[in-house]
Amino acid sequence: MTEIRALNAYIKLVRASELVFGRIGQNLRAEGGLTLSQFGVLEALWHLGPLCQRDLGLKILKSSGNMTMVVDNLEKRELVDRRQNAEDRRVTEFHLMAKGRALIKEIFPRHAAQITEELGRLTAAEQKQLGALCRKLGLAD
Repeated sequence: MTEIRALNAYIKLVRASELVFGRIGQNLRAEGGLTLSQFGVLEALWHLGPLCQRDLGLKILKSSGNMTMVVDNLEKRELVDRRQNAEDRRVTEFHLMAKGRALIKEIFPRHAAQITEELGRLTAAEQKQLGALCRKLGLAD
């Protein structure tokens, strides 16, 4: 019984997240030609400033190998660039370029509105409860 309940909850969690991510990802592709990972990089650099690859990967929950491909594609579009850290030349930081800043500033408000709409299917109390439950799952050892 415990296993069945856990599996059912897991399936519902994965299905719901995949459907929401799919709808959001579809809009990002249509509006900015971006994947969710690429958007995550632009958003992180916009809000946090320059970051090294390790910190950027931790921020958007992507592996180092995946981050290389994501940033390479953003760099080809001249949305981000790589620069050596002035204090430690062994560290490469990623910076938002003017074109990337303009793109994220343009699409972020619509992205936030879509997330608000998606989660608007839940009441305010349900959104808080969902947030607390996800945090509890995410912090598990």
